[in-house]
Amino acid sequence: MSDMHETTSSPSLEGNTSTLLFVDDEANVLSSLKRLFHPCGYRILTAASGMQGLEIMQREAVDLVISDMRMPEMSGAQFLEQVNERWPETVRILLTGHAELTATIDAINKGHIYRYIAKPWEDNDLVLSIRQALHQKQLEKTNQGLEALTRRQNEELKELNANLEEKVRARTEEVRQTMGFLEVANEKLKQGFITSIRVFSNLIEMREGALAGHSQRVAELSRKIAQKMGLKEAEAQDVFLAALLHDVGKIGLPDYLLEKPFASLSSEERLEVSKHPIKGQAALMALEQLNGAAKLIRSHHERFDGLGYPDRLQGLEIPLGARIIALANEYDAAQIGMLLSKRLKQADALLFIQEGRGVRYDPAVADAFMSVMRSVSKADTHVVELALHLEQIRPGMMLSRDLTTRQGDLLLSREHVLDTPLIEQIRSFEYLGEKLTIYVYDK
Repeated sequence: MSDMHETTSSPSLEGNTSTLLFVDDEANVLSSLKRLFHPCGYRILTAASGMQGLEIMQREAVDLVISDMRMPEMSGAQFLEQVNERWPETVRILLTGHAELTATIDAINKGHIYRYIAKPWEDNDLVLSIRQALHQKQLEKTNQGLEALTRRQNEELKELNANLEEKVRARTEEVRQTMGFLEVANEKLKQGFITSIRVFSNLIEMREGALAGHSQRVAELSRKIAQKMGLKEAEAQDVFLAALLHDVGKIGLPDYLLEKPFASLSSEERLEVSKHPIKGQAALMALEQLNGAAKLIRSHHERFDGLGYPDRLQGLEIPLGARIIALANEYDAAQIGMLLSKRLKQADALLFIQEGRGVRYDPAVADAFMSVMRSVSKADTHVVELALHLEQIRPGMMLSRDLTTRQGDLLLSREHVLDTPLIEQIRSFEYLGEKLTIYVYDK
């Protein structure tokens, strides 16, 4: 039998009805947690060990578990791993000391915890973290309901198509409402797809710190050039996606080839590197949404004078999107030292592009690029930014620079608007020991 203790508080102003389980072998810690959360209106259960916690969860529906790491017989990491396997929908939070980093990482990997909180905790932070965790769980449940509703409505649309003439008058209003739901769902899918591409692009660059942010910068510049040249939205989107993934074919290359500037490669090494546009196209062929982008990736190293690779295309034979990416890619690569034997300053990189007009680059693309750079330069003279630490960050602030680690790994891209969940994720990252400087626009 377990020594389960239960506290049922009267409903708070927020109307919380969630059930929390606190697991700790120290009675004073359990008492502190109960006192802290009593006013919040949650239903509170406590257990003095991991085994007792599992027994309680077999009988009770628990929304969130807070477990101490260091307990006899069964550690918090082991306990949360079992909770994850048996009750994956329960939110899992770990209380841990600073000296327990290895065990904490084990809990993150095996228990898939929502987050860990260092002891001693700060009361307001802990209450806010629990509230946000439960709110996120409720949002996920609501989202699942909307997805189920969308699937049902899709089936109804199929039935409508089977006998459209008979049903269209009676169902017009219902279809209008259904399309509203579908538009919202489609927009979410679209944003999720773009976010996935950004994350994948960042993973490609994590192999070499010097490349950090390269694809993001090339993609943003390519999109601006495409818009300046009047490309349609769908075409500009293909250019943006292709630029984000233009180096996907380099995944299989050895590290020493990635670290050397192209101008320093031997003829054999250049031959190996020059295969990456074809490999990049092949890697994306199975994804219908990226077929257009894949064609641009194949041609993004072609030159206007026909001396590029892999197909020796010349002039307007090269797809316009590829001509745009070729210029944006070499402009950034010249500045980070991945094109020539030395890094160029921005002014020298601009001169390098101008000298390549009509030779390496389409003159029209080069002219659009220079127009974009003049616009960016004017805009930058009016931009004021602040360098802040995490404790100074507030929801609604917009990043004025990419947020990166000391190793150059991209965490968030420029112009990302920070909200409370993102700030909490950054705080969790800083718990691992790396202090970040965050640049935001001064409103």
